[in-house]
Amino acid sequence: MTIQVSPSSIPNSDTVMTSTLLDRDAYLTELLSQLTVPETEGWLQELRQRAANWVRHSTIPTTREEEWRFTDLSALRQVQFQVETQLKQADISPIPEAANSRLVFVNGVYAPELSAVADLPSGVVVSNLAKLSVGEQERVRQYLAQAEGAQEVFTALNTAGLTDVAVVLVAKNVVVETPIHLLFISMVGEVATISQPRCLVVAEGGSQVSLIEEYTNGTAKEAVYLTNAVTEIWVGENAQVSHTRVERKGGEAFHIGKTAIAQARDSRYTCNAITFGGKLSRHNLEILQTGEQTETILNGLTIIAGKQVADTHSALALNYPHGTSKQLHKCIVGDRAHAVFNGKVFVPKPAQLTDAAQLNRNLLLSSKARVDTKPQLEITADNVKCAHGATVSQLEDDEIFYLQSRGIDENDARKLLINAFAAEIITQIPVPSLQENLLNTVTSLKSLTTD
Repeated sequence: MTIQVSPSSIPNSDTVMTSTLLDRDAYLTELLSQLTVPETEGWLQELRQRAANWVRHSTIPTTREEEWRFTDLSALRQVQFQVETQLKQADISPIPEAANSRLVFVNGVYAPELSAVADLPSGVVVSNLAKLSVGEQERVRQYLAQAEGAQEVFTALNTAGLTDVAVVLVAKNVVVETPIHLLFISMVGEVATISQPRCLVVAEGGSQVSLIEEYTNGTAKEAVYLTNAVTEIWVGENAQVSHTRVERKGGEAFHIGKTAIAQARDSRYTCNAITFGGKLSRHNLEILQTGEQTETILNGLTIIAGKQVADTHSALALNYPHGTSKQLHKCIVGDRAHAVFNGKVFVPKPAQLTDAAQLNRNLLLSSKARVDTKPQLEITADNVKCAHGATVSQLEDDEIFYLQSRGIDENDARKLLINAFAAEIITQIPVPSLQENLLNTVTSLKSLTTD
């Protein structure tokens, strides 16, 4: 039995003709008109056309829909976005461990002068779609846009405007010792821009690879822009993928991301997702088990302040026996910010002897900060070990007092406690320099240390 992990994202034909939905259709039509893609023949053009047709019959989600009831997209609909056609110059800070295994895209356009791919083992391809050989493109065709949830409206919009893809192909039994860094930079201009990064990762049977997927600003200038990103990861039998996803956006930015993973028998997938948010950010993390005895570890950390909104929706479909999953998602919320966590785990009857644990822990740093949390298990199997829970708390006065009694001022005491809360997730990242960078970033966030 296979469970569709995003059933609520399919448009309801009974309501398409209402005036409100027609207004939102017009907004999507306008977005589609901005997506300038080359007219080509073949499978890629057919893929784009099918996605565009689906978008034309879809709607922007509203808070009336269960999957979006805590996240209002009305601010997004008020902005007219344009595609940036000119590649802008950008500076980067390379990750030392991935100095020779880096792909960089600026506003969704491949930047070869910023990329560096060398010293990779035989059987590993790290490239953009346009530079792949005919045989490699044929391999991509078998996987691209084939994951569950491809008809979700923002995913389909990404496919409809697809011009290039960051591609990682790892052959059978190949172990990649160094992490692969996929860096997506947004360079802002005078108009609100939209970019749609796309990643495809295929780890064939018995292979091992570590990925760093990073979204960041290329300038300190605050501007309005939208990043609509989609990543598909296929984990073969007995393969192992360690995936670190970092999102750092400007205070006026919108970020909507989809990560879709398919896990074959005996595979192991780990995701460390770190979100510093923008004005509004949403991450849809969907994992589909396609064979027995898989192991899935999901670690998440959201840190927001001001009036930011950050929404994490995860869905894990454990369809086969002997699956193991552990999920820990933490939110640190300051000022008037609003965090959302909705984690679903599906365990149908065939998935006997499943062991699944899910926990959401939230730290509110202000009396006006808000969190909506909904850990969720849907179980029909009768021989499983499953648990879920959620906690919401504030910094303890006695802990702050204890640190003050040791000569630490109140502000530093709050920083220490916040860092300790965040470190449980950050220290799981298997890249030491990135660990250090993220911990320093948490320490430097002044908005988290005042009420």
